[in-house]
Amino acid sequence: MTAFARAESDGIVWEVRSVNQRYLDVNLKIPESFRFLEPTLKEMLRGKIQRGKLDCLLRIEATVDDPTDLQVNRQGLEKLRSAANQLSELFPEATPPNTLDLLQWPGVLEQKKQDKDVLGTVIAAVFADAAAALSEMRAREGAELERIIREKLEELSTIVTAVRGEVAVIQERQQQRIRDRIAELQVDVDQGRLEQELVYQAQKSDVAEELDRLETHVTEVLSTLDSKKPSGRRLDFLMQELNREANTLSSKAIAANTTIAAVELKVIIEQMREQVQNIE
Repeated sequence: MTAFARAESDGIVWEVRSVNQRYLDVNLKIPESFRFLEPTLKEMLRGKIQRGKLDCLLRIEATVDDPTDLQVNRQGLEKLRSAANQLSELFPEATPPNTLDLLQWPGVLEQKKQDKDVLGTVIAAVFADAAAALSEMRAREGAELERIIREKLEELSTIVTAVRGEVAVIQERQQQRIRDRIAELQVDVDQGRLEQELVYQAQKSDVAEELDRLETHVTEVLSTLDSKKPSGRRLDFLMQELNREANTLSSKAIAANTTIAAVELKVIIEQMREQVQNIE
C-alpha cells in the first residue's frame, strides 16, 4: 500500500515510504555506526505492517545552536600552535594569530560526540513515531479501498441475482427451440430419447451451482473485510475463486444475456482484484 510518513526530533529525521508488495520487505538506509539498531527497527515495523516494500531513510542533522555542545580539539590546536611558532621564526615581523583566529581554524572547534546508546534511543523513538504515522495513513487508505470493494460486491450480487432469475426462462426457451426445430424437420423422434436429451442439455447449461458459489464467495469476502486481521492474501485467493466461477458461467452460457453478465462479472472481479493488491 502506497504511503509516506516523516518524523523528526532533536536533529533526528526519519522518512518512511511504502509501496505495494506481496510480502514485507524493509530497506533501512542508516549510517553504519547505527546498524546495530536494525533488528529493533524492523521489529517495530513488523508489529504494525504485514505487507509492502518499505524504504526508511535516517538523517542526523547536526545542531550547533547550543554552545555547551562545542569543545576544543586540543590535539589539533597544539599542532596549529606548533605551525604558528615555526612561521614566527621564519617571519618575525608577522602578527601572531589571536584566539578568535585560532577558533575559526577548521577542526579546532568541534561538537562533542554524543553517546551512541543515548542517540540510538532517540533514533528508535523517532522511528516509532514515523512508523505509527505510516500505519495510520495506510489505515485511511485501506478504509477507502474497503468502501470501493464493498460497492463492487453489491454490483456483482445484483448481476448474480438477475442471472438466477433468467436461468429457468432461458432453459425453457432453449428446449422449446429444440422441439420447434425437430418439428420443422418433420422427422420421427423417439420421445423418450428426446426427453433424455432435453434433460441432458438442461443439466449441461445449468449454472445454479456456479451462482451459488459466487454468492458464497461474496459472503466470504464480506466476512474477510469485517475481520481485523491482515486479509490481503485471503482476499487475493477469493478473487481467484470468483473469477473461476465467472469463467465457468461464461462457458455454460446458452443465451446472450448470460454471456454479457459473465463478462460484466469478470470485469468487476478484475477491478476488485486490482484493489486487493493494495490491501495488507
